[in-house]
Amino acid sequence: MLTYTVRRLVLSVPTLLFIALMIFLLLELAPGDPMAQVPLTVPPDVKQQMREALGLGEPTHIRFGKWLYQFFVVEPSVWMDNTFGTALSDGKQRVISWQTRSPVMDIVIQRMPQTLWVVAMSYVVGILIALPIGIYSAYRQYSVFDQVGTFITMVGYSVPPFFSGVLVIVIFSVQLGWLPSIYDTTHQVVDWDSFVIQLKQMVMPVMVLALQTTAQISRFMRASMLDNLGQDYVRTARAKGLSESVVVLVHVLRNSMIPVVTVIALGVPQIFGGAIITEQIFKVNGLGQLLITAIQANDLPMVQTVTFMLAVLIVLFNIIADLLYGLLDPRIRYD
Repeated sequence: MLTYTVRRLVLSVPTLLFIALMIFLLLELAPGDPMAQVPLTVPPDVKQQMREALGLGEPTHIRFGKWLYQFFVVEPSVWMDNTFGTALSDGKQRVISWQTRSPVMDIVIQRMPQTLWVVAMSYVVGILIALPIGIYSAYRQYSVFDQVGTFITMVGYSVPPFFSGVLVIVIFSVQLGWLPSIYDTTHQVVDWDSFVIQLKQMVMPVMVLALQTTAQISRFMRASMLDNLGQDYVRTARAKGLSESVVVLVHVLRNSMIPVVTVIALGVPQIFGGAIITEQIFKVNGLGQLLITAIQANDLPMVQTVTFMLAVLIVLFNIIADLLYGLLDPRIRYD
């Protein structure tokens, strides 16, 4: 297992380098100039100094190297300084955002906790709801629970986040007045009352993101359970006198989780993509809103960095899924 893990990690390095090169070059070819919004009255020499301050006066390969360096090597002061950038380097070795004139990774690290609050919580909630629904629906196939669950999951999987987000705002915020419609990113959790406020403002964005996660994973869980419930080893286990709970929750569930693990692992980057729309709806000041703002402002360094982060997540969780196969099925050997 250790040899396989090291080998996969080593092979992922050229993969990520190729992806990073493609993202960087494709966005470099995109039209747009950060100096386009500068007034015509600004002298050309001043414009050139502004371009050099943003790192645009250097060759492409030098800028690509600095972009990779600032992504993988974060200066210690970024993590130790709560202001994220007041006591940093002079900026010559940092990739600067065209929009904010601040180091890109400082802004990304500052926005990341807001996204993790919403995305991580929604994914955990979605998985915890989806797995029991899928298991019970398969065990009670064509029952009322299965029929209702199938209908709800299909609706949840079909409704896009931009519709379900507005719908829950209208119902729970406008009509009922139970929950705040906008996520307050400046809110600090210092006591129980502030923690309750934090939970209330997280309910709707987590609900919207967890809806699609629950719908997708529960359908895969149900289909995988149905495939394994009819296998010979299940009949053998029942013939040996094992209880029905042991047969279903130990033997069938363990084998059924192998394809579901792939869906769960590769769904992490997808949920980050869904958070882009959800963060816009609920005004969550996270990475999704940062990406949309950067695209609108033609901030290529920021777009390149956030896009590459999604690519890193895909490669990383693909490796994690492969490693989990060996834990679920002892027959799978990597060495």
